[in-house]
Amino acid sequence: MKKTRPLLYRLAAIVWLCLDAPATIADSPKRIVSVGGALTEIIYALHGEDNLAGVDTTSLWPEAAKALPQVGYMRSLSAEGILSLAPDLVLVSAHAGPPSVLEQIRSAGVPVQTLAEDYAEQSVLNKVSTIAALLGKPDAGDTLAAQIHADFNRLAQLRSQFSRHPSVMFFMAVSHGAPLVSGRETAADAMIQLAGGVNAIGDYAGNKPIGSEAIIAAAPELILLTELTLNAVGGLDKFYQLPGIAHTPAGLNRRVIVMDTLALLSFGPRSGRTALELAERLQNPANIATAP
Repeated sequence: MKKTRPLLYRLAAIVWLCLDAPATIADSPKRIVSVGGALTEIIYALHGEDNLAGVDTTSLWPEAAKALPQVGYMRSLSAEGILSLAPDLVLVSAHAGPPSVLEQIRSAGVPVQTLAEDYAEQSVLNKVSTIAALLGKPDAGDTLAAQIHADFNRLAQLRSQFSRHPSVMFFMAVSHGAPLVSGRETAADAMIQLAGGVNAIGDYAGNKPIGSEAIIAAAPELILLTELTLNAVGGLDKFYQLPGIAHTPAGLNRRVIVMDTLALLSFGPRSGRTALELAERLQNPANIATAP
């Protein structure tokens, strides 16, 4: 019985790969350009880093990934920069682009493998299984998938014990113009829900700018930030001085949670553990850090 779930993961990977992969992908690519922080992290978790020829700027973890050749930001790629690394496979998140650049790469004879980005456990498992199949590391993929599934199971068990679901507002950016916050159908919204919280601005979808009056009206009990966002604004003291923040329950009680950007938003190998940590901090104000 212990082999049942890994076998299902492996079968899902075969179906996933057959449906999406171009026929020209080599059986075992030796030079992969990885575009997407979660994808790069999975490659390292599967001990496939020797196959990496380059990564994009969202590939921040592990630290060693930052030393690899960079191909730019995932949404504004350059075909020339990627092709200069002589890859035999370009592995990209569904968020990567522009599409014309990906088509240029395909036209140059280099396979492009696109992995879907859904904000759920199954999406993470699909990415793991697909990449493990590409690397020829199915057993390592099974092991990693089992670890990830165990993390999400622990999260579900903890969440089932919650009697309250605090409202949380996630700030994507705060350093230029009106703050940018995340509504429905975003990675932040999914993480808040996984952790047992309620998105304080879940009445609209996507990332949108917000004014001080709307921040006050949303009345979040807690505010969630990434380290990158906090560093951009200049620290917590300056964040609390932003218009509207001090007039929210979160601002009045200084309840701001700061987390690692990639771990929080990428839906990769650490997502279950990160959601578990967030859940614990949402339920217990004593766990809310005052600094990143």
